[in-house]
Amino acid sequence: MSGPAFFQTYMGQRFYETTMPQLVRQLGRLNDNLERLVSVAEQLANQKGASSAEPVHPTTTEDSEGP
Repeated sequence: MSGPAFFQTYMGQRFYETTMPQLVRQLGRLNDNLERLVSVAEQLANQKGASSAEPVHPTTTEDSEGP
């Protein structure tokens, strides 16, 4: 393969200097948001568990259909 290596091209420089750092930042934001979402979900699950003594059974469309 002849010619410059990818990192030596304009697109390669843009990729390594702009695109990759933005991608890493966005992945960090995604991770932070997922951690917050899990925390909130755990809090809601604990509140529901503490307020209800009986187990909750999921309903399906089959259960609600008549004969």
